[in-house]
Amino acid sequence: MTLSPERSVPSPRRRSRLRPAAIALSAALLGAGAPTAYAALADESRPAATAAASPKAAEGRPYIETSLLFGTARPDGGPPVTDKEFHAFIDAFVTPRFPGGLTVQDGYGQYRDAHGTIERERSYELILLYPTSEARPNGPKIEQIRAAYLKRFGQESVARIDDRARVDF
Repeated sequence: MTLSPERSVPSPRRRSRLRPAAIALSAALLGAGAPTAYAALADESRPAATAAASPKAAEGRPYIETSLLFGTARPDGGPPVTDKEFHAFIDAFVTPRFPGGLTVQDGYGQYRDAHGTIERERSYELILLYPTSEARPNGPKIEQIRAAYLKRFGQESVARIDDRARVDF
């Protein structure tokens, strides 16, 4: 780039030529990345040989990942749900319905309660993984867990998040 002797910025004439060149270069770089991005979104029903040749091929089998978010503050102002109470709940209500395994993580969250107050509380995230073929029979089991927690600990809600996943053990 040639600079004018009087100043340390490119001349207006030089800048006007650089701008279209920069735009063209940016478009070319973005266009070069598009095939890679679309390849990552390709249909999962490709033949196995094609999937194995792809460096970004999804591993594992199709599963559903369900997360349940359990708060510990009691809306009636009672004492928060303790670790001991929560783990007893998992043992009594979750493990019998999902004996194949589960994950519990400690958390901290907030929500707006039925009265409009922002509530902050310690919480738990329960993660369940199961094959997509088991989604229909597991749905009612998950709803039983949610209902039992609401009743047992006087909660307003238990959030449920379902997502598709590829899982390999």
